[in-house]
Amino acid sequence: MPSTTTRTITLAGRDAAAFANGQLSSNVLGLPVGRWHFSGWLDPKGRVRALLHVARIGDERFVLVPRGGDATALAADLKRFVFRSKVTIDVSDTLHVGDGVARADGEASEDADGALLLGEGDASLRIAANEGDDAWRARHIAKGFAWLPDGALDALLPPALSMERIGAVAFDKGCFPGQEIAARLHFLGGHKRHLHIVQSDRALIEGTTLRINGRDAGIALTSDASASRPTTLVVLDDATAAAQNLDIEGNRLHIVSTFTD
Repeated sequence: MPSTTTRTITLAGRDAAAFANGQLSSNVLGLPVGRWHFSGWLDPKGRVRALLHVARIGDERFVLVPRGGDATALAADLKRFVFRSKVTIDVSDTLHVGDGVARADGEASEDADGALLLGEGDASLRIAANEGDDAWRARHIAKGFAWLPDGALDALLPPALSMERIGAVAFDKGCFPGQEIAARLHFLGGHKRHLHIVQSDRALIEGTTLRINGRDAGIALTSDASASRPTTLVVLDDATAAAQNLDIEGNRLHIVSTFTD
């Protein structure tokens, strides 16, 4: 099975930190050199255009790793907001995602071959030119770290991806696109979709809309093909998830765990 691929987006220059902080949902200014954290780029309505790793490799150099989506299109859209900022935006060639050796949680570095290593404590994520593997998928599903298929882009609000729990949203750093809606959901609550791990009789196709009696009940995000029983990270309506065991168009789903902010 081919490994998951992505393209990285590099922001470099005197204003790289301020530019990233103004566009992304996390506190990029507070990210030290040699560290990474989760972030997002939201549209004006608060929907998640991209879920990202942000790694600060140098004082004026940040590497963004989109977890799904078209990095070239994202970079082109980011360039529209540069204006007079002293920042360059470049996109890498196609890179492979794979498991790496254990590194301190939040540590970010590049090895001699140019691979980006993102520490997770018990392992690391390796973004490199050579072929990767999908062993990391089971670990990320267990931790509630979504990789977004095309069908989930520009469709979900931060609480549906448990973004506050993983530190991808900061409400004390000032404005960013979609901040008003994200903050309203944070302080007032009321969002009715959340992230779950489910096991199913048959494998769920990533990006598939999950329907019950013809009604949209959620979407399948990240799946683990290596599991003894198909296991998938999904977003479900709260009313649907209350049942714990679901029949989705003849496929029996069992909710294993739930992530909330």
